[in-house]
Amino acid sequence: MNPSTAFATVFADELARCGVREVVLAPGSRSTPLAMAFHALDVAGRLRLHVRIDERAVAFTALGLAKAGGAGALRPGGRAPVAIVCTSGTAAANFHPAIIEASESGVPLLVLTADRPPELRGAGANQTIDQVKLYGDAVRWYADPGVPDRRAGAAAAWRSLACQAHALACGATGTVPGPVHLNLPFREPLVPDGPVPDGPLAVPPAVPPNKAGSPAAADPADWPESLAGRPGGEAWTRYQAAPSVADDAPLTLPWTERGVVVCGDGDYDPGPLVAIAEEAGWPVLAEPSSNARRGPSALTAYQYLLASPEFLAAHRPGVIISAGRPGLSRPQSALLRASGARHVVIAQGPGRWADQARAATDVAASVRLTGAPLTRAPGERAASAAAPWLAAWRRADAAARAAADAVLDDDGSLSEPRLARDFLLALPEGALAWIGSSMPIRDVDATMRPRADIRVLASRGASGIDGTTSTAIGAALAHQAGGGGPAFALVGDLAVVHDAPGLALGPQEPRPDLCLIVVNNDGGAIFSTLEQARFAGPFERVFGTPHGTSLAQLAGAFGVPYARAQAPEDVAKAVAETEPGSGLRVVEVRTDRAVQTELRARVHAAAIAALG
Repeated sequence: MNPSTAFATVFADELARCGVREVVLAPGSRSTPLAMAFHALDVAGRLRLHVRIDERAVAFTALGLAKAGGAGALRPGGRAPVAIVCTSGTAAANFHPAIIEASESGVPLLVLTADRPPELRGAGANQTIDQVKLYGDAVRWYADPGVPDRRAGAAAAWRSLACQAHALACGATGTVPGPVHLNLPFREPLVPDGPVPDGPLAVPPAVPPNKAGSPAAADPADWPESLAGRPGGEAWTRYQAAPSVADDAPLTLPWTERGVVVCGDGDYDPGPLVAIAEEAGWPVLAEPSSNARRGPSALTAYQYLLASPEFLAAHRPGVIISAGRPGLSRPQSALLRASGARHVVIAQGPGRWADQARAATDVAASVRLTGAPLTRAPGERAASAAAPWLAAWRRADAAARAAADAVLDDDGSLSEPRLARDFLLALPEGALAWIGSSMPIRDVDATMRPRADIRVLASRGASGIDGTTSTAIGAALAHQAGGGGPAFALVGDLAVVHDAPGLALGPQEPRPDLCLIVVNNDGGAIFSTLEQARFAGPFERVFGTPHGTSLAQLAGAFGVPYARAQAPEDVAKAVAETEPGSGLRVVEVRTDRAVQTELRARVHAAAIAALG
C-alpha cells in the first residue's frame, strides 16, 4: 500500500470512529486518496457520502448538514462535524464563504483540502496555489501534517491528527465549535498499488497491542507496522469534554416587572430563557431562527411595537436579557441600545457573545432571577401572563397583529408577507423550515405565529445569500436522516440564481424531500426598503439588479420538478404535497418589488396606528 492510500484509508477510518457520519466532496485528482477512502466507508455503510460538482455547493451543503444536526458523536450543542473534501488550487478557495458562515455561526466543519507536495509549490506547477492558512482566522485550528511517508509510527500520528481535528471542531476541548482546516499534501501515486480491487478499500482489522503497548505485527501490505485502529472500533484518542460555559454559576438578578427577553439566531437552548420570561411576566421578542417564538409570552408583531416611539417611551424596560445574535431590524437594535437598561448578554461560548450595540452591562453563561413574583408555594401556578407589564405588551401585540393581518387579507393577493405568514401556519408538525436571508427572514419575523412543533433555521452568522439552496438541501438531508418530517425552504430569486449549481444532484446522490419556495421579484427587494431606493437613477441597475431568469427553465435544466403558486390557497397545497418520496422540487411565487414595498409600508402604518 503506497503512503497516500495508507494515509487516506487510516485517516478516514479514524474520522468514522470519532463519529463523522456525513462527508461532502467535489471531484478532483489530487484528492483521489481521500475520495476513494470515503467512498469505501460509504459502501460499507459507516458514513454517508455526498458528491457535488461545485466546491461552493460542497461547503454549503455540509454547512446545512452540520447546522441541522445528524447522527454520530454529538457535542453538547447537538451538532456533529461534517467533513468536506476538495482538490488543490482554486477549488479550496471556493470553500471560504461557507467556512466564514460556519465560523460566525459556530457550526463544526472538518475542511480537508488536498495539496501538492512542497517541491511543487512556488514552482509554477499546475493547479497549485498557496493554501497555507488559506482561511485565516475563520477556522478554529489549522494543520499541515506533511506528505505521508512509509515509516513506523505514521499510522498513530494520522489517527491522533483525526481525533484532534474532530475534537477542536466540536468544541470538546472548551473552545467555541467551528471549522478546522487540514491541508493535506499528497505525492503520486494517488491510487492504490497493484490490480484494481473488486471491492472497496478496507482497513485491516484491529489487532491487540503487544506487551510494550505498541501496535502488533507488521501489516502484510508491505507496511512497517499495523495500520489498524483501536480494538472494538474505539477512537484512537478520547477527549474528556471540557466544562461548558453554561456550567458556570448563573448570574443572579433581582426580579423587576419591566423586563424583556430578546432571542436571536444561535446554537443554544432557548427553553430556559422562555421559562424565565413566563415566570417573571416578561415578553419574549424572538427571531424565527432562535426557535424561541413559543408560549404565551412570545410576541408576533414586536417589531411594530419597537418602531413606535410612543409605545417604546411608555414601555422602556429596566432589564434586557439577550441571547444568540439579534439584529434583524433597526427597531430591535435600537431597543438593545436603550439607555438606562441593565442589559445581560448570554455568552455563546468562551470569549464569544453578541453585543453589536456595545451596551451590555453583564455577560453571563446563564441567568437566575429572584424575587417575590417568582416565589410561590409548591403546586401554585405563576400568574405572570396576567401581570400588568406583560399584559400591556400582549394587548399592543394583538392590536398590531390584527391591523397588519387585515391589510394583508384585504389585499387578496399572494403577497410576500402573506406568503411568509401562511407558509409557516401551514407547515405540519415536525417540519423543518429553512429561511433565506434578506427579505424572506424579515417577512417571517414580521408574520410568524408562535410555534413549538417545527424547527426554523437560517444562515444568520454572516447573513449572506450565497449557498442558500445547497445549505437548505444539506439541512433537509440531516433533518430527515434524524427521523424528522418534511422540509421546506422560503428563499429569494437572487439566492437561487446565485446558487444554481446547488440544484445539480447526481442520480446516485441522496435526495431530500424538500419543497423550495422561491419568491421571484426579479431582483433584490431588500434594497427597496433602504435609503438607496431614493436614488432613482442608479437604483434599479446597481441595487435592484433585475436578472430576467426563468426559474422554470432553470429547474428544468437540472431535472427538478417545478410548479407556480399564484393564489393564497396554493401555499397550503404546495405544503401538503411535500411528503416522503416527493423529492426536491421548486415552487415559484412571482411578485412585483414596487408593489411589495408599498404593501409593507401600508402594513407598517396600519400596525403603528393600531397602537393608538
